[in-house]
Amino acid sequence: MIERYTRPAMGRIWSEEAKYQAWLRVELAVCEAYARRGRIPGDALARIRARARVDIARILAIQERVRHEMIALLTSLEEQLGDDARFVHIGLTTNDVWDTATALQLRDAADLLIAGQERLRAALGALALRHKDTLIVGRTHGVHAEPTTFGLKVAVWWAEAGRNLERLGRARTAIAVGKLSGAVGQFAHVEPALEEEVCRGLGLEPAPVSTQIVQRDRHAEFCALLAVAAASLEKIALEVRGLQRTEVLEAQEPFGEGQKGSSAMPHKRNPELSERICGLARLIRANAQAALENVALWHERDISHSSVERVILPDSTIALDYILHLATFVVQGLDVDPARMAENLELSHGLVYSQRVLLELTDRGLARQVAYEIVQKSAMRAWRERRSFLELLAGDPAVTERLAPEELKACFDPAWYLRNVDAVFRRIGLQ
Repeated sequence: MIERYTRPAMGRIWSEEAKYQAWLRVELAVCEAYARRGRIPGDALARIRARARVDIARILAIQERVRHEMIALLTSLEEQLGDDARFVHIGLTTNDVWDTATALQLRDAADLLIAGQERLRAALGALALRHKDTLIVGRTHGVHAEPTTFGLKVAVWWAEAGRNLERLGRARTAIAVGKLSGAVGQFAHVEPALEEEVCRGLGLEPAPVSTQIVQRDRHAEFCALLAVAAASLEKIALEVRGLQRTEVLEAQEPFGEGQKGSSAMPHKRNPELSERICGLARLIRANAQAALENVALWHERDISHSSVERVILPDSTIALDYILHLATFVVQGLDVDPARMAENLELSHGLVYSQRVLLELTDRGLARQVAYEIVQKSAMRAWRERRSFLELLAGDPAVTERLAPEELKACFDPAWYLRNVDAVFRRIGLQ
């Protein structure tokens, strides 16, 4: 991922230094397990612990010659450890170390994502409560439907953010798995008990059964759950973009002092943060597709997945970390305009109250389809002639013979649509 979209903590997890440090951590954990079994002398283990280090410059120089990252690391360690190097990498294949170390990186990345999701959810909860009773027109198909509240709109996002917290927790569990089962997974040179001891010492679960690699359905699940979380962020960002359109202008994302929106048009205040969220969410979704393609490999393993994962695992976690932070910033600084929301609520000449009139007429004994046609006739006139829907209904004997003027007017009270909002907030636990 380019530096522009990489936050420091997540970026450090995916640095070359961090990768090799994770590899060395696995190698040392295996050495310690062997030492507890007496296969490595205690004094040799002490020297290995004291001397073994990641020398990136030397590793990369060796790699230029040997064209193999693990051999480059092991060669560098041999230079540091001398005869004690024979105790490193006993019975292991490259992917025993690589996959187990990658699980450590992905687990740490998941922890950052979970923390970011928690911050977003807290911001959404605060915004929802602040605007619990702020009336806004609900739109279906982009067309005015019925009054709702802005707080209820945000409460939907808050609840979804909670589900994404659970999903990210499942993603962490799915990926926090290591293996030390050898070249084709049959434990020919390493005992299963040693694998269990090392993995659990690293805070990982041992893969119940494996080939040369941890099976890639786990990585596919991880990337897919990240894609769902990103899609939810896009959902929020897309709504902000819609609300910031000039014709709507009910809410706007933060716009700092001295910020510019266009190189040509000084008046522009564009929802570019929300647009950026939408764009990067596409990338995360595309990476999930690539992760699914990695599940099917030849026999006990081929290497076609490796090049893909070098891109998609860092990029997906880095991008989601970034847009979680960006979405939280947008939510916390959202410029909400209740007056404009109230103004827009009246743009359709009262048509948003049509269902209320329909139900009142059916309560007075009219057949539903008859009542529907009566209400629709005045509604279409209101659209066409840009006239008050209430006045048109008040002039229709089919309505007035069943509804007194004050009863008809009561159907146009927006407060009616607030009556159960508190109950919804209580039901989802947002109070």
